[in-house]
Amino acid sequence: MSQPRDYYEVLGVERDADDSTIKKAYRKLALKYHPDRNPDNPEAEAKFKEASEAYSVLSDAQKRGTYDRFGHQGLKGQGFNPGFHDPEEIFSQFGDLFGDLFGFGGGRRGGGGQRLRRGANLQIALPLEFLEAIHGVKKVVDLPREVVCGRCEGDGAEPGTQPATCKTCNGVGEVIQQQMGFLRIRTTCPHCRGRGKVIQDPCKECTGSGRTRQVDSITVPVPPGMNTGQGLRVPGKGHEGDKGAPPGDLIVHIEVGEHEFFKRNGDDVLCEVPISFPQACLGASLKVPTVDGEAELEIPPGTPSGRVFTLSGQGAPRPGGRRGRGDQRVQVIVQVPTRLSAEEDKLIRKLADLQDEKVAEKGFLKDFWDRITS
Repeated sequence: MSQPRDYYEVLGVERDADDSTIKKAYRKLALKYHPDRNPDNPEAEAKFKEASEAYSVLSDAQKRGTYDRFGHQGLKGQGFNPGFHDPEEIFSQFGDLFGDLFGFGGGRRGGGGQRLRRGANLQIALPLEFLEAIHGVKKVVDLPREVVCGRCEGDGAEPGTQPATCKTCNGVGEVIQQQMGFLRIRTTCPHCRGRGKVIQDPCKECTGSGRTRQVDSITVPVPPGMNTGQGLRVPGKGHEGDKGAPPGDLIVHIEVGEHEFFKRNGDDVLCEVPISFPQACLGASLKVPTVDGEAELEIPPGTPSGRVFTLSGQGAPRPGGRRGRGDQRVQVIVQVPTRLSAEEDKLIRKLADLQDEKVAEKGFLKDFWDRITS
């Protein structure tokens, strides 16, 4: 087993640091590497345990004296076991220590055994352009968030003062609202709101709330294939919670704008492509637009207007861990010319004669309107 680091080095303090400096240094590290703020992060958990072990020694006058004289081996000789294996072991062994630092008793729970309040979630609507949603994008948004007050570090009390024990609940955070025989109904203390402490000299920055509001620039990674009505969760980017509790999350609701050419139907992309009458009759090879550029589309002879062709795998990516992509469906629309040259008119009339079809005589519409308006 490797030798533990020097405890003064762990907390980043000098060897002659007083108790207040040691406590402040530990509080900063504990808040930064708290397991609730760093879920599934072994490195942060290790730093949290290391800082807690260092503080447990340097905040105890007897242990600190032994450590200063004999180092880690001296502590082992007194039965101290360096190296905690579980954050919960830290909370159970040093509940009073955490209560002193963070203003609550018993590890990660507040007064009366109540668990600290996690930060509230933030919810926003995020508008995306059509192709941004198809291909994925990183959007930076500026959001007002509640954060721990930097002046009082979340205590709510003016620096240099301490919250007082609530006289209504005696620091428990709960009161007995009603008692009927053996049934006792406990409710949150109305005076301290479950914290067990009251602020007598509020922080000038946050007026005692322990939080201030600031605007943060947050990057929202949008995966490919998102569509209107779908949502994303950005962990830890909501409001900050009680001191020592994890922050909330940012909930993002996707809103995709319309495109001048493409439309969505689930994972499929739809579009319309105009073709001429000769192309519909004789067939053609066309380049059609897709969300990734262009693709070749073969139009067989005798294609009717409205026919739909499928370009497999060229639609929207399937989000949520599903593999593959949707299809692009191309509907061809045969365009009928509204103006004909003399030669075009002659050729089409000849085609009508060959097919023995009756058509209006040349100049029929003009003569018709002349008779109507005369």
